[in-house]
Amino acid sequence: MCIMFIDATEALAQIATRLHRPGDAPLVVNRDAAVKPEDLPSLIAAARADTILVDHTYLPTDIAMRCKGLRHVVFLGTGARSYMDIEALAAHGISVDIIKGYGDTAVAECAVSLMMSAAKGLARMDRGIRGGEWLRTEAMELKGKTLGLLGFGGIAAEVARIAGLGLGMEVLAWNRSPKDHPGVRFVDLDTLLAESHVLSLHLLLCDETRGFLSAARIARMRPGAILVNTARGALLDEAALIAALDRGALGHAAMDVFAVEPLPADHPFTRMDSVTLSAHSAFRTPEAAENLIGSALDICRRLHATAE
Repeated sequence: MCIMFIDATEALAQIATRLHRPGDAPLVVNRDAAVKPEDLPSLIAAARADTILVDHTYLPTDIAMRCKGLRHVVFLGTGARSYMDIEALAAHGISVDIIKGYGDTAVAECAVSLMMSAAKGLARMDRGIRGGEWLRTEAMELKGKTLGLLGFGGIAAEVARIAGLGLGMEVLAWNRSPKDHPGVRFVDLDTLLAESHVLSLHLLLCDETRGFLSAARIARMRPGAILVNTARGALLDEAALIAALDRGALGHAAMDVFAVEPLPADHPFTRMDSVTLSAHSAFRTPEAAENLIGSALDICRRLHATAE
């Protein structure tokens, strides 16, 4: 067995090298974080890797079929479906592992930061001041407001803790399967959409949740609400969101993830004052990175042990 980290940033490369143990399968680290999918077959062949760690590079099935000897993919996160067709790869004998829970606190803190920036108009004022305009915006006070969590896992639980205990918000949630959590009132989907001053997305992306926040559901959201998305861009209808923001039905959208990444420079979001943007970086903290790479190498150790 040989492992290749195909798209390591320098920070992740250093962590992977440090956490790799002498008894582990050999690890090759490609420090070109901007590697293209079409480069993968030659890179993997040169490393003689049968297992790859993937941080952010797309792995189309036709490209994977050209990666001779590839048997395992360890995706560094939960959103592998945004980058590859898991079922198609499995049909060709390539397994895909994902990693949960490594950055719950990091992502939750980012979601709350985006919510607060949107509520206070910070991004718009920052842009205005940098452009020579002394722009002062009207803010939303969050204490006593209702935060709705669309989907409820580890990240949403952390958001609930911060927003409920720290900010004094009422926290509602809807989940696809029944759940219970202290300080959170679980409600039906229509109630969540209608009552939430802030709606934060926390669904996993799968066939059933792709496009879940549709035009019809966006239309049922509370007038003037803030939408926060640190989950996956494909969970919502971006065109419907843009239309709702343009007509003032929603107050603001604060997003770390998008349907196409990197976000195209000419995307409508880049020209809208009612949008706050970050570059899919919610999970990027030293603590989360350490958890992430440690978990990925543990998966590789399990695969190695099974193969022996």
